Amino acid sequence: MWEVSNLSVSGGSMVTMCGRYATTTNPATLAAELDALDETSAGNGKGFDPNYNVAPTNQVLTVVERHDRDHPQDPATLRIRAMRWGLIPPWSKASEPGIPAKGKPLFNARADKAATTASFRDAVKKRRCLVPMDGWYEWVTEPGGSGKAVKQPFFMSRADGERLYMAGLWSVWRDRSLGDEAQPLLSCTILTTDAVGDLTKIHDRMPLPMPREHWAAWLDPDHPAPEELLETPRPEDVSDILIRPVPLLVNSVRNNGPELLSKVDEQAGQISLI
Repeated sequence: MWEVSNLSVSGGSMVTMCGRYATTTNPATLAAELDALDETSAGNGKGFDPNYNVAPTNQVLTVVERHDRDHPQDPATLRIRAMRWGLIPPWSKASEPGIPAKGKPLFNARADKAATTASFRDAVKKRRCLVPMDGWYEWVTEPGGSGKAVKQPFFMSRADGERLYMAGLWSVWRDRSLGDEAQPLLSCTILTTDAVGDLTKIHDRMPLPMPREHWAAWLDPDHPAPEELLETPRPEDVSDILIRPVPLLVNSVRNNGPELLSKVDEQAGQISLI
């Protein structure tokens, strides 16, 4: 039933993406791997346990490249920063002192329209980031055994188990009414593009992967990113993405643990650890 070759968009309905993903790294590990500065929690690497069910408004890890504020002439360096997932445009108003008013949850941005969309166009010019993840979830609605539809979650990850880095945008929001006392609130969004290859059988959209060879151009704070980096990848660029069903536990954001990535035993209707 769940073989990728047998899945089709017409066979089930799909929900909005990309609204959930998993990440098991922590800022200290990420900083060491990327030779970056850990700017989360004063650089002590704490406060970020593995999260198998990341949802919008959660604090997430991002990778940016910025100049040192006290030495702006020095070369820009990679930095690990914690941000709210769901971009808050700088011009957003406050609902109460220091708290942005609720608005449309901008946790995704279309790569082909971000540069001309008011909420994202400034970020496209000078605030681009990477969002590291182990993989992301999507749902396909399938007929259930009792006649009720079931939202079957699927997990997309690299077949070799390596981490994915998705193209993102970020923003800084301050409550201007507080003047000098306003604290910055960092937030981000994940860029999406048309799905390609086997991923089209799960959803018509997918997060935009950013290959390592393009990181320098994508993160460069001093120059616009080449337009081709926002283009839809070729099918061969995502051919190493593994698609597999995972337990229905993922459907509730209250569930969070390695069991969410367990292997689904279709024959016995049971779940077993990988």
